[in-house]
Amino acid sequence: MIESGAVTHTRKTIRDGNFRVKPGEAYTVAVPPPAPASPQGQDIPLHIVYEDKDLIVIDKPAGLVVHPAAGNPDGTLVNALIAHCGASLSGVGGVARPGIVHRLDKDTSGLLVAAKNQRAMGSLAKQFANHTIERAYHAVVWGAPRVGEGVVEGLIGRNPFDRKRMAVLRGGGKQARTRYRLIEKFGDPEKPFASLIECRLETGRTHQIRVHLTHIGHPLIGDPSYGKSRQAPRPKTTAQEVAFAAASNFPRQALHAYILGFQHPTLHKTTRFESPWPADLSGLISALRSLKNG
Repeated sequence: MIESGAVTHTRKTIRDGNFRVKPGEAYTVAVPPPAPASPQGQDIPLHIVYEDKDLIVIDKPAGLVVHPAAGNPDGTLVNALIAHCGASLSGVGGVARPGIVHRLDKDTSGLLVAAKNQRAMGSLAKQFANHTIERAYHAVVWGAPRVGEGVVEGLIGRNPFDRKRMAVLRGGGKQARTRYRLIEKFGDPEKPFASLIECRLETGRTHQIRVHLTHIGHPLIGDPSYGKSRQAPRPKTTAQEVAFAAASNFPRQALHAYILGFQHPTLHKTTRFESPWPADLSGLISALRSLKNG
């Protein structure tokens, strides 16, 4: 709106986004009516956990991209939200669209919140920036950390050898912090084949959990970018054969955002949601649990 000349100060149009304001000054902002949504709405089924006039909480399935991009111009969660919310979306920045304040990777399942108006957008964005949002994930990884719980810290940035991937860097990047807790081991207790871990984000960097777990030597099962298949021991029972096959052939990163909690922008109370494991992740964990009997 600044670039379009919609902001004025004492009849002078402000066109510089870096213009410094001073206490006591008054500005006029001519907010345009919402333009047609771009991208366009598409009738895509949604699993809605909660919805009101301010926000909507979705349980996103694996395989659904959150936001249109070069490789996915449509068929995204944003397209679905525009179609579902319709006239209830107010103009954010002059365009009627859902306010995406955080994302989940395409093949990560679980809970995600989107704002339906500017007030909710501002409140949620501030909570994410201040790291007051509660976010917990369940991850199934190769092997198991020796320490039952801990913190992984490090600067996350683009991998200098592969710009499509992120990595923990010695210099540059952004500070990232993930808390983890070992929930369950699968296989030999002394040398587990795999394990179930809870991760809680204290920051929100691209691929943070995937990068941090790989950094400590326990990448996610099924992760095509960061995970490495482990050589399974020769199965001695049918249960072992099923478990090893389930882990080796799992088609996506085994990561699920199962808790999302935040302060509601207008109700001013803590709102918290939990999501059960989707069928594919539940099946993987059931197969791995059979190793205890194998």
